[in-house]
Amino acid sequence: MLTVAVDAMSGDGGTAVLVEAARTVLAKREDVHLILVGDPEHIKQHTGQQPLPEGRYSIEPASEIVTMDDSAAVALRNKKKSSMRLAINLVKDGRADACVSAGNTGALMAISKFVLKTVRGIDRPAIAAIIPAIDGHTHMLDLGANVDSSAANLYQFALMGSILAQAVDGVEQPRVALLNIGSEELKGNEQVKLAAPLLAGSSLNYIGFVEGNEIYTDKADVVVCDGFVGNVSLKTSEGVARMVSHYLKQEFKRSWWNKLVGLVAKPVLEAFGNRIDPRRYNGASLLGLQGVVVKSHGSADALAFANAIDIALLEIGTNVPSMIAQRLEESLSAA
Repeated sequence: MLTVAVDAMSGDGGTAVLVEAARTVLAKREDVHLILVGDPEHIKQHTGQQPLPEGRYSIEPASEIVTMDDSAAVALRNKKKSSMRLAINLVKDGRADACVSAGNTGALMAISKFVLKTVRGIDRPAIAAIIPAIDGHTHMLDLGANVDSSAANLYQFALMGSILAQAVDGVEQPRVALLNIGSEELKGNEQVKLAAPLLAGSSLNYIGFVEGNEIYTDKADVVVCDGFVGNVSLKTSEGVARMVSHYLKQEFKRSWWNKLVGLVAKPVLEAFGNRIDPRRYNGASLLGLQGVVVKSHGSADALAFANAIDIALLEIGTNVPSMIAQRLEESLSAA
């Protein structure tokens, strides 16, 4: 039985959304047990309306909540009984195989790093997520955990991203690229210029630089950047997807002829929408920790949060933290 601890007090949609996501996951996976961490009475208000499968979930009491306004320091030092902290503690204690939260990203990263620790050879954990791409998807990191990253950090991100792609996608030699403002060697900031030879001299399948417009092509399996660039790229992409959807809806409502064309094109439009729907790619992995922690978008609905739980289950099944630790040990021994 795979066990996932869910921070049931996180996210903009609140406990109702997370319970509905739990119901979705438990309905399609009989080998999963979920621990809902939070205020028992509040959780029972939602599980009582449509009971979850008996024996497939449990409730872990928590008396505090990490808010989106809490600093990482406040969450770490002053909220040791929060649903986020206790969910991560369950992973540390071996009662859960993974933790999923839609809460404060900075707090989640700080608490996870403090409680679970990083694997040997990793200085900073990184946030990695799946990005839709032509004929598949791309793993991109870091997406916001580290605003300032050294060349050594970028190399570590590349290594972890490559291992993630191997484990999740079954790609033997994932193509790894550095995100840059051009393909020429002379372009980029100092960190990127210094990271390039590190990757080129490693055992990774490094293919060089890619630009922002190549993230969504099939050129690379893993795209590496610092957290500032990665987060801006991700949020920009989400904004563009919403804009395209908005304009399409406007145009199909503009005239009766457009409405008729829209009805004919509806199956194609729905298929297109599903392929670029951010909810279906929700769930960012905190790589480099001695345990599986997945961050859901704060505004996730039930479908999106269920996908984040699915990401956690996939990483449990492929044992991603152990794979990263083993690969790093091999690298350190060979150095």
